[in-house]
Amino acid sequence: MTKASKTSGPLLVPNPKARLFDQVREAMRFHHYALRTEEAYLQWIRRFLVFHRTRPAANCAAGGEPGSWRHPRDMGASEVAAFLSHLAVAGDVAASTQNQALNALVFLYEQVVQKPLGELAEFARVNRPARLPAVLTQQETQRVLAALKPGTSGLIIRLLYGTGMRLLECLRLRVKDVDFARGQIVVREGKGDKDRVTMLPERLKGELQAHLHRVKLLHDKDLREGFGRVYLPHALARKYPNADREWPWQWLFPSARRSSDPRSAAIRRHHVHELPVQRAMKEAVLLGKLAKPATCHTLRHSFATHLLEVGYDIRTVQELLGHRDVATTQIYTHVMKKPGLGVRSPLDG
Repeated sequence: MTKASKTSGPLLVPNPKARLFDQVREAMRFHHYALRTEEAYLQWIRRFLVFHRTRPAANCAAGGEPGSWRHPRDMGASEVAAFLSHLAVAGDVAASTQNQALNALVFLYEQVVQKPLGELAEFARVNRPARLPAVLTQQETQRVLAALKPGTSGLIIRLLYGTGMRLLECLRLRVKDVDFARGQIVVREGKGDKDRVTMLPERLKGELQAHLHRVKLLHDKDLREGFGRVYLPHALARKYPNADREWPWQWLFPSARRSSDPRSAAIRRHHVHELPVQRAMKEAVLLGKLAKPATCHTLRHSFATHLLEVGYDIRTVQELLGHRDVATTQIYTHVMKKPGLGVRSPLDG
């Protein structure tokens, strides 16, 4: 189910005097959309408006600049269909990209313009073909992990393989989410806004405790300098005014620098950005001399496949990954070392 379908019905009437993009932001924040989703939707709405920007005939013939803008209320399903067709034919975009563009425009027309697209919202959706995930063997995984340089990025990458978390799920962990006594990690508001529990690898406990000691020193330094506040979701900062300075709420992997919050403009320390971690993974893959491409998300696929290969129940793996449907987890049975019942090729017989 898409976000747009979850929020069907005009629950909020945006300020009609505000600019269009400000109305979109107001509606998205009312429905608690993630900042990245907000940025992506605004980008697609902007591209939609640019695509339908009118040009005077003389300028068109001479290759001149576009003319006036058309407001979304003056367009509708036919213009949306034309834009999606352009993405598929001229842009050759993937099905997931086309669906994201459709989700953005469905939200725009339902929640801001309040002029639903009707049946187009479902008929224009593209079915994504099933693809087998890229998976590393256990030997390849160990080569990658051995090639990691010391530091925070290396610890994060080892934690990704040891827990099966997505990269952003790992980066958004807070101190309170790691339970050393129980040997588990609580993933809060993962994909689909779901919480789940995964294991804390024994081999990483010592390294993680040493990392937390350094983070505590950094937090104490921030407090002494008049900072030390962290972003809290869902208005918790108003309900608990001092919670954003408390140690349990701090990011497990804080950024090396303080920065301005994109929504409130408050100066505070955010969590580590994903780019340094992705670069560290890419470097380790090159140093490990792997003959296949691998990213941070490949470690999640490898985590699931390796658990199934050693005999763990697929339902257990489903819970650890946070999949809603076991059918999503079953795709890993197709890339196991011995898929199915361990059938041997007749050539090997």
